[in-house]
Amino acid sequence: MKIVTLLGSARGTGNTATVLGWVEDELRTLGHEIERINLTKKDIKPCLGCAKCKESETEINCIQKDDAEEILLKMIDADVTLFSSPTYFWGYTAPVKALMDRSWSLVCNYHKPNHVSLLEGKRQAVLLTGGGMYENNAEGLCFAFNKLQGFYKTQNVGELFIEKCTIDGNRPEDTEKRALAFARNLVA
Repeated sequence: MKIVTLLGSARGTGNTATVLGWVEDELRTLGHEIERINLTKKDIKPCLGCAKCKESETEINCIQKDDAEEILLKMIDADVTLFSSPTYFWGYTAPVKALMDRSWSLVCNYHKPNHVSLLEGKRQAVLLTGGGMYENNAEGLCFAFNKLQGFYKTQNVGELFIEKCTIDGNRPEDTEKRALAFARNLVA
């Protein structure tokens, strides 16, 4: 499978990047093609809400010219897209949220019988890290991610939250084991 991973952490060797690296290594071992996109190094402007993208059901059609369209095209081309983000103030990091907002251009006629998505049938997952426990930390992000799957008409193939992460890189002892199992489930 062709898998695109979206790293939403500015810390290239932090908890999120480390766990994502374990997932990517396992997927490569299983024979899958991986492309990591570090969203913090991309120019992704916020959605303008102009609805110009709604004039086409078969292409992105966003009026903004930045790195978002290239990333969205890679998501369309991939079999699996894996979003990854630390939890910042009960939300996704700004680059992840900006890309999610710009993905409005991938869908037309939401909540109507002729609802179409350029991602329909694709597989998606989310990997999150945070200092606290799932409740009152990552649960809102997973809720939003599940809503996004209905909008995209995609299949949610996994959610992994690694709790009790510290800024100095401490994580639960079973983190790598959980990451490898998560990777295998993404392609099962």
